Amino acid sequence: MSKREKSTQRKSQETDASRRKFLGAAAAAGVGAAALAAPNVARAQDPVVMKWQSTWPAKDIFHEYALDFAAKVNAMSGGRLKIEVLPAGAVVKAFDLLDAVSSGTLDGGHGVIAYWYGKNSALALWGSGPAFGMDPNMLLSWHYYGGGRELQQEIYSSLNINVVSLLYGPMPTQPLGWFKKPVAKPEDLQGLKFRTVGLSIDIFTALGAAVNALPGGEIVPAMDRGLLDAAEFNNATSDRILGFPDVSKVCMLQSFHQCSEQFEILFNKAKYDALPEDLRAIIDHAAAASSADMSWKAVDRYSQDYQALQADGVKFYKTPDSVLQGQLDAWSKIIEAKSAENPMFKKVLDSQRAFAERTVRWQSDTLVNFRMAYNHFFAKG
Repeated sequence: MSKREKSTQRKSQETDASRRKFLGAAAAAGVGAAALAAPNVARAQDPVVMKWQSTWPAKDIFHEYALDFAAKVNAMSGGRLKIEVLPAGAVVKAFDLLDAVSSGTLDGGHGVIAYWYGKNSALALWGSGPAFGMDPNMLLSWHYYGGGRELQQEIYSSLNINVVSLLYGPMPTQPLGWFKKPVAKPEDLQGLKFRTVGLSIDIFTALGAAVNALPGGEIVPAMDRGLLDAAEFNNATSDRILGFPDVSKVCMLQSFHQCSEQFEILFNKAKYDALPEDLRAIIDHAAAASSADMSWKAVDRYSQDYQALQADGVKFYKTPDSVLQGQLDAWSKIIEAKSAENPMFKKVLDSQRAFAERTVRWQSDTLVNFRMAYNHFFAKG
């Protein structure tokens, strides 16, 4: 064999050896990759499933917001976590949600913190009353950056409530409510059988109403049967879906009773803590994303239904300033009395007051008059 042939043979052998070495390494890498991927496959096939309930009827847009949050978490987790949301009453009554999540009867839920007013009156300060002039987004700012979240956790811990609570979704100012005839002065509220919740109960009671706290799905039937003369719930879309225009054609807009409310996402603490760190992070960030998305959806949907209600014959009136001032006067007395009887109420209130004194001044000085711009472009005349 010539030197050239021997050289060619040697190179061929070296090439074959290199090829076998490469293929062996690739095969080993493939086995390793498969081993690493296997847990992910298993998780995708066997996700963590959480059973939820909202405090809202299935047809209400609030229940839709709960579904929106669940959909974001489910998608962002890549199928590893699956939240299934049932409407109010499917497992427990709306006002029993917090206890059901705390005990583990439910893995989580969607509601409002003012519903737990009966456990500690301080909890109603996350939604009821004028909040020293803070709008709902500012109240959320106080919650996350001004000490509110820590105070809420302190209250829940003192009550042995084992939940993780995420507040989100600033709600637009709620109407005074639906009435048989327009409210012209504070005295028009005296003697009315009226529905509201939270510390709003104290406000309307102070104005002379006979208040009954009912879940959203029970309000219109109660008005239809004459058990209520008037009621408030929340917004044009919810009110329209729940059937308010079937029992009343008068809605009074603007009120201080619930002008800074937001939603509450609840998780059973043990179930939440057992999740991997990345899934807990997904939940936390999904709440913030849902807060923005809910705000944008509300602007679109509420304004559409506001027009639709007017087309259906509903008359909207601005709540007179005398009634609004009456609410503020009543609120001043309420918070003084509650602070005297409940140290935690005073602690939360003082925290809100300090935050509002700085932030409301800033916002009031900064914001331009949007009504002026609207009138310039759309006012008829």
